[in-house]
Amino acid sequence: MQEPSSGAGPGAEFGPLGRALLAASQWTAIAGGVIFIAVVLISVVSIVGRKVAGLPVPGDVEMLQMGAAFASAAFFAYTHMMRGDVKVDLFTNRLGPNKIAFLDAVGSLLVGLFGALIAWRAWAGAMAVKEVGETSAILELPVWVAEVLMVPSFALLAAAGFYMCVHTWSRRGVKA
Repeated sequence: MQEPSSGAGPGAEFGPLGRALLAASQWTAIAGGVIFIAVVLISVVSIVGRKVAGLPVPGDVEMLQMGAAFASAAFFAYTHMMRGDVKVDLFTNRLGPNKIAFLDAVGSLLVGLFGALIAWRAWAGAMAVKEVGETSAILELPVWVAEVLMVPSFALLAAAGFYMCVHTWSRRGVKA
């Protein structure tokens, strides 16, 4: 459910913890955007170099894959804190505000659990890949580094989900 705008800016209704989570998620999303810009520039240089001079950037696809993995994960927490998740309200648009808030709180709880699960499994997967010493084919970059860089973003998503669950629940006086 979209919050009415009070004109005080994003997250104005959050407490100190919520504002800290919002700031962390904003900086993480900015970092993801910078990485996306970098991999796009590398791809453009590689494509132009390949077509014009026959000189592509070695390992451009590897850098794209590794960078996009981190960058994609970097946007989830900010999106959730700003209530930008995709919601299908076909069945809920006639419910009262308390019932919608209850469903939003449950949805945020699920987001928090999902973020925690993915952070845990990303960490476990990265450590397994580190143990076997897997590297990328061309640049021989350690694959585990790209995988472990996603863990903080998913942990932040978990924290954002749990915070938004409590925030939505307590702010609305939700009753099931």
